[in-house]
Amino acid sequence: MRTRNTKKTTEVISQKEFEQAMLNYAYAEKREKEINNTIAIELEEITGKYQNELDCLAQGKQIAFGLVNAYCINNKEVLFAKRRSIGTPHGIAGFRLGTPRLETRKGTNWEDVLASLKEKLPEYVRTCEEPAKDMLLADRHSETVAPLLADIGVQVVQDELFYIETQRAA
Repeated sequence: MRTRNTKKTTEVISQKEFEQAMLNYAYAEKREKEINNTIAIELEEITGKYQNELDCLAQGKQIAFGLVNAYCINNKEVLFAKRRSIGTPHGIAGFRLGTPRLETRKGTNWEDVLASLKEKLPEYVRTCEEPAKDMLLADRHSETVAPLLADIGVQVVQDELFYIETQRAA
């Protein structure tokens, strides 16, 4: 048998303390928004100051990358005969193997692959059985599902969450 540990608030809060706490919460939320707005404005100013140069640098990098890539592809047999990368005083360029992945061959699709796997390598076919929780929740009030929920060992729970909404200043 399980026991639940719950914390009970033994502190008694007066109406005046409650009102002060709500005031403190609302002030902190308002000030937090003001600070975040100030940060956003200042960031926008800084970004705007350097954005043109950043755009030019990004375009220059893209052009340079294309030129280096073309050179390396055109000279791949000579430059990369022994190694997958070359070094220069300014950096390293090379080719890396990407993450392995599977593609279907020409004239084949994944349905054909699945059928062949079922026949030849069935241990490589996944079957995933799991409760359709979304359907159970959607049908929890229906005449067929509602009486069986307890029998199958399921209950629908809904937590009660506390919240505070402050008044929006005009």
